Amino acid sequence: MTSPFSGSSGDGFPDLPATAGDGGGGKPRVAVAVVDDDQATRSRMAMQLGNGTAAFASIGELAASLTGSPVVVVLGPSLATSSDLSTTEQLLAARREVGAIMVTEELSTDTLQRALRAGVKDVLQAPVDSNQFDEAIGRVASTLTASPAAVPPAVVEGEVPGELGRVIMVFSTKGGSGKSVIASNLAVLLAERSEKPVVLVDADLQFGDVAVMLKLTPQHTIVDAVGSLDRLDDTLLKELLATHDPEGLLVLPAPLEPAFADQIGAAEMVRIVEQLRTFAGYVVIDTPAYFNDVVLGLIEISDDVLLVAGMDIPNIKNVKIGLQTLRLLNTPMEKLRLILNRANSKVRLDASEVERTLGVQADALIPSDIVVPQSVNRGEPVVHVAPKSSVAKSFNELTDLFLPAPAKKRRR
Repeated sequence: MTSPFSGSSGDGFPDLPATAGDGGGGKPRVAVAVVDDDQATRSRMAMQLGNGTAAFASIGELAASLTGSPVVVVLGPSLATSSDLSTTEQLLAARREVGAIMVTEELSTDTLQRALRAGVKDVLQAPVDSNQFDEAIGRVASTLTASPAAVPPAVVEGEVPGELGRVIMVFSTKGGSGKSVIASNLAVLLAERSEKPVVLVDADLQFGDVAVMLKLTPQHTIVDAVGSLDRLDDTLLKELLATHDPEGLLVLPAPLEPAFADQIGAAEMVRIVEQLRTFAGYVVIDTPAYFNDVVLGLIEISDDVLLVAGMDIPNIKNVKIGLQTLRLLNTPMEKLRLILNRANSKVRLDASEVERTLGVQADALIPSDIVVPQSVNRGEPVVHVAPKSSVAKSFNELTDLFLPAPAKKRRR
């Protein structure tokens, strides 16, 4: 296989040149690089891939040489660890012109899942023959486009990658629990008090109503973002977002028709959220009230999962089943936060009794208040309609959980 890299294979670390020549069908060839911390392994793989294949001992060294031209990276067996894959994931999320293939000594389900979650396009079991490499590299190369974007400095230096935005998912296993109200008001308050942009994503793909709650008439929806995935970058994605004034909250609405939901899968949804968190300080996601592939994918990448429980027996029953399901899925319990909605004496159900039933302590109690449905009908957040109400105070306290100390004091 011929590579557009200049320089020799082995342990040379040349700057990655721009793609050159033609790889057939008018498409430019891409550069190929091997990454493995074992010198003998990376040299052997680079020789097999052909003269001009660059070899690197770490993802950091590779990142320092990227120029924006398409590159297919072949990850050696030493990269099949959680820490290395974490760095790889950050690089692949930041650089859309880079695609990755991983070679592993043992192709287990766990290795395959971790690699795919990190953004690796293909996993091959050693030994790999040249035809397998050619086919895999060709598949990955066809998905890449040149990009002028710069690599985050932390990745270049091989240290902990630059900080990404915090992803907060609002979920419930029962409709009517108030999760959309919580998601929209939380996002509004975060936008008022965060120095970086805040994005609210309506991932209830069939019946999302965030745009209605915020009285928005969106020109674009998630469907447009999915349709542009092959060229999606920060600039294009920002153009697809609606803006809610006066706090400047950015919103990615759900499809306008339920039929469009079938066009959006978990991989596409995760890709969009990962792109959003590269420039947003917070990404708040409203979700449907059931488990599906999209919800499971979002749970996987979220930093916090707000599990909303309404204060009625059917709701509590469904939330308990939801908690059991999350445990079966090995979801880290430390990322879960229980939110009790309508949690006051008016519903004749004690919050402490609900906590005992669920076996989880509530992180926030949102009281029942007539101003909530009034604000929804007006298409305005309750924290704007009734900023001094008890429910607005509860939303501010909930927001404090996700803000650094100085920002907690900065309230408008």
